[in-house]
Amino acid sequence: MNIFRLTGDLSHLAAIIILLLKIWKTRSCAGISGKSQILFALVFTTRYLDLLTSFISLYNSSMKIIYVGCAYATVYLIYAKFRATYDGNHDTFRVEFLVVPVGGLAFLVNHDFSPLEILWTFSIYLESVAILPQLFMISKTGEAETITTHYLFCLGVYRALYLFNWIWRFYFEGFFDMIAIVAGVVQTILYCDFFYLYVTKVLKGKKLSLPA
Repeated sequence: MNIFRLTGDLSHLAAIIILLLKIWKTRSCAGISGKSQILFALVFTTRYLDLLTSFISLYNSSMKIIYVGCAYATVYLIYAKFRATYDGNHDTFRVEFLVVPVGGLAFLVNHDFSPLEILWTFSIYLESVAILPQLFMISKTGEAETITTHYLFCLGVYRALYLFNWIWRFYFEGFFDMIAIVAGVVQTILYCDFFYLYVTKVLKGKKLSLPA
């Protein structure tokens, strides 16, 4: 554990809490991509199957359970409890174009050709692109609520901090995971344009919009 991983985990947790509170307090999931949330639920499910086979630490297991539980709670709120507020007309990204190629890549490029390792690799690849339906939805509507942008910002910060975590681990622990690093770089790049708009608009009190 190092400061970058810890703050990255906290930023990730903050993003999840912000999203859940936004939906619950407003009683609406308007502006939230249900497809992105399904992808994140799939990410956590396939990544944390090791909860059934191994124990690393109380912190590790607790965070995994929180991520999985919150992911499915979010999906439930969007597709069941507040379904009437879900904007399916704008949440039209074809997720099969992400899941199928990612599944094939995980099958071909992994650390070990075993079921758990392939599923873990699949989750790493999928997480790097899971936000695309949300960004696509914002580009279609032309704007995003401020609270939604805070959620996205925290997600982006989490990913950026994890890149520093990998650098730290390489220099101080001799640990190097090319799959996780490349996927992390791809995910961080996807957030770059959003970061610029967040700093130049949201932090100045303006509403965020993405170019169509």
